[in-house]
Amino acid sequence: MILNTGSRTDIPAYYSEWFYNRIKEGYVYTRNPYNPKLIHSYQLNPSVVDILVFCTKDPEPMMKRLDEISHFKQFWGITLTAYGKDIEPNVLNKHRIIECIKILSNRFGSKSVEWRYDPIFLSDKYTKEVHLRSFEHIAKELSGSITTCVVSFIDLYQKTLKNFPSVKEVNLEDQIELIKAFVEIGTKYNIRIKTCLENKILENYGVDTSGCLTQSVLEKALNQRLNVPKQTQAREGCECLLGNDIGAYNSCGHGCVYCYANYDMSLVKENMMKHNKNSPLLIGELKGDDIIREMNQVSYINNQLSLF
Repeated sequence: MILNTGSRTDIPAYYSEWFYNRIKEGYVYTRNPYNPKLIHSYQLNPSVVDILVFCTKDPEPMMKRLDEISHFKQFWGITLTAYGKDIEPNVLNKHRIIECIKILSNRFGSKSVEWRYDPIFLSDKYTKEVHLRSFEHIAKELSGSITTCVVSFIDLYQKTLKNFPSVKEVNLEDQIELIKAFVEIGTKYNIRIKTCLENKILENYGVDTSGCLTQSVLEKALNQRLNVPKQTQAREGCECLLGNDIGAYNSCGHGCVYCYANYDMSLVKENMMKHNKNSPLLIGELKGDDIIREMNQVSYINNQLSLF
């Protein structure tokens, strides 16, 4: 199976000690966000967890203890953008994040580390020129350490509009202009540009629109074939393998104004206060009427087929 940590919050940035405690204990609980009384229980064992997937803006808190998860295969998606503190108020020094990406690439391989430049929006401050200048700077720094960059344009979810009411969609003309330039920069630095659930028209300009966390992506990181059972799509048309996430919504401290996972920063602060690094749950404790369900975990690795 694939264990995800990053669709709902940023565990490496804010909850790394908790995560390492869960690895030591060998199991983790996660509360179902749509049925809060239901607790999903996962074994943290490489015999059934084929790969740990991290999605983060700051892997640095995890870095000194990577040996503790060296027995797991890993995939890291790391977001690095042009935005400053006005948009990403609590994201730390981005130069240090670049160095972390290089370290992770050296350790796990360039196919196991993916740079994300998203979500893209345009404003008087963050113009196309600013995006392209920042994108090229980061691409130059990461050249040789990564093979892929995923870019996406902002989606106007209700959570996003609530926290960032002035934001506007990027029109198709601007998308095409940016994509053409990203592909040109990517070619210069040997980085393939991908999108996930963006307009298929963009394929005409050299971008790969197949998705960011697909079976193929994880097979390349593992260097093994997978037999993945059919899964419910997170969004219509999305082939990314985003299930089995152990995070919790409204618990990420970055405070990014475009965030899809946080609805209310006051609730985020409240939830972060409830965090106990020794609890099997990321936020809060077990309650007397909770129902614990052991999740069916099996390896997806197909040892009969070579990747090449």
